[in-house]
Amino acid sequence: MAAAEENSSLFLIFILTMIALPLVPYTIMRLCHAATKKAKPIHCRCSGCHRSGKYRKSIYKKISNFSTWSNLTILVLWIVVIFLVYYIKLSSREVQVFEPYSILGLEPGATESDIKKSYRRLSILYHPDKNPDPEAHTYFVESISKAYQALTDPTSRENYEKYGHPDGRQGFQMGIALPKFLLNMDGASGGIMLLGIVGLCILFPLMIAVIYLSRSSKYTGNYVMHQTLSTYYYFMKPSLAPSKVMDVFIKAAEYMEMPVRRSDDEPLQKLFVAVRSELNLDLKNIRTEQAKFWKQHPSLVKMELLIQAHLTRESFALSPALVKDYRHMLELAPRLLEELVKIALLPRSPHGFGWLRPAIGVVELSQSIIQAVPLSARKAGGGNSEGIAPFLQLPHFSEATVKKIARKKIRAFQELCDMSQVERAALLTQVAGLSEEEAQDVELVLEMVPTIEVDIRCETEGEEGIQEGDVVTMYAWVSLQRRSGLIAALPHAPCFPFHREENFWLLLADTASNEVWLSQKVSFMDEATAITAASKAIQDTQEALGASPREIGVAVREAVDRVKKGSRLVMGKFQAPAEGNHNLTSLCLCDAWIGCDSKTSFKLKVLKRSRAGTRAHVPEEGPVAEDGIEEEEEEEEEEYDDYESEYSDDEEEEKNKGKGKVANGAAHKKADSDIDSGSDIDE
Repeated sequence: MAAAEENSSLFLIFILTMIALPLVPYTIMRLCHAATKKAKPIHCRCSGCHRSGKYRKSIYKKISNFSTWSNLTILVLWIVVIFLVYYIKLSSREVQVFEPYSILGLEPGATESDIKKSYRRLSILYHPDKNPDPEAHTYFVESISKAYQALTDPTSRENYEKYGHPDGRQGFQMGIALPKFLLNMDGASGGIMLLGIVGLCILFPLMIAVIYLSRSSKYTGNYVMHQTLSTYYYFMKPSLAPSKVMDVFIKAAEYMEMPVRRSDDEPLQKLFVAVRSELNLDLKNIRTEQAKFWKQHPSLVKMELLIQAHLTRESFALSPALVKDYRHMLELAPRLLEELVKIALLPRSPHGFGWLRPAIGVVELSQSIIQAVPLSARKAGGGNSEGIAPFLQLPHFSEATVKKIARKKIRAFQELCDMSQVERAALLTQVAGLSEEEAQDVELVLEMVPTIEVDIRCETEGEEGIQEGDVVTMYAWVSLQRRSGLIAALPHAPCFPFHREENFWLLLADTASNEVWLSQKVSFMDEATAITAASKAIQDTQEALGASPREIGVAVREAVDRVKKGSRLVMGKFQAPAEGNHNLTSLCLCDAWIGCDSKTSFKLKVLKRSRAGTRAHVPEEGPVAEDGIEEEEEEEEEEYDDYESEYSDDEEEEKNKGKGKVANGAAHKKADSDIDSGSDIDE
């Protein structure tokens, strides 16, 4: 009986151990993650974002945020652990060493007369004839009688003195960690029960793990299906226009798997009429184009109509079933667009460069989806090379509002931003017809609009010039400023129903050849990570150049100060091309705001490698000959206009776009003269 109880206790200890082994480290990891979690960034405070409700902290939302499957599972497992610890402690009995003198209440070395007197005294208290209590009977038989025998019987006393027990040597006992009821079962029922426990505790979790792994193998680390990446890679072309990016985007496997119901036919027909002008249909053959549109795969038709409903802000007319699909579509959109950008930037050309034109198109589509602005609003017109899309992201702005302020020569988004607050308030209330509250909403959004500046240089580490075949290192400091003084903030996006962080894509590209030499995503949301990355990069660079510890410390402190002031360090390497002057462009594209992108053009001068394999001296031709990078003259700068949106059908306006080379006027050059290759170019 004691052995069965011991086995049952061992079984509970075994279960407790198996639960605690993964639970304890996972709980510690979650607590550490919660303790080091970055502070929540400040969001837009306009009335539109407030009405959206996604930033409200209601009790229901707080409970929902905590009541995740992961948190509830951890809580239940800890309750089970506490119960098991309590039950094991309650059921287990402390093992006591057999001490005959203590049992009889005597001191070691007592005489035989004292032993007999003590035995008779205890017999009166615990003998079954004197005390009918079963516990007293057990104590008398197992303890008092054995203690008396150990001290009076010569054999028992000899066993006690040698082995510590009157019965002689005690065998080594081992228990099996199985419950008591299972050990007491006999015959076929015990075997069936054992197989059931093995199946429940081993085979069932194993089956769940196999199913989970088989499903998770379909996804990448960014929770995008491998089939989606294959589809994007197949349909991605170097000449893919921004207006055609939508056709590739909606072919994601996640979207193709969304159900198409017969009950959706009528709502989709009505939606088609509402967004028909945005579908790029040939009006001359409208019937043929409509028939061709509806002959597409039903999922493609549904996704394109839902996206266009979002861009045109017609989602209020959706049926409840379509609203669920609409929200799911928008929830998946940010990570699908990020993977689509990476596919466009994937090195493919013989030189290992990505494609610029489709990458710009994907970022522009991302901007339009976040801000819920139609793609047609990007078409240049009315003297505005940017289109009216940047204005439509502002609250209470419509096409009519843009036309009204255009009468006062405010045709570009940056012109509105550069106005003083008093002038802007007068323009919005007196000319645009907005109320004071609506004008205040516009002011709150403009305070959140980011201004980007890029300070970039390229050099060959440890050398004066860049020669063909060198490994060139690009150092770029991307700085962000807002009128509100914030660095990390969520964008104004009242029509996007989910939290969305703003990210920036820094591209070093050759616009003439449609090639992206370097690309990297930049985020301003996590300052601690940026400080660590910048410090390590600067330290490694200075150590490679042989700088002293003091110089390294100064450089690291300067880098940390720049990060705290709103800058991020971006580094990358590429192989220098053939000898000559290469016209490059640095682009910093925001995936959440429209009209906040930065562009600067410069030249990369590559020298010919010497025959002896050593670097030749740079000819004495002034600063230009010594430069690895030199800034372009303003006249040359105007020639590279490939970056601007290609939604406009007016080729003449496309050419004129290059003159407004910086969308938000944030990137500036310090001088038009050439500079040394090791110095910075302020953009």
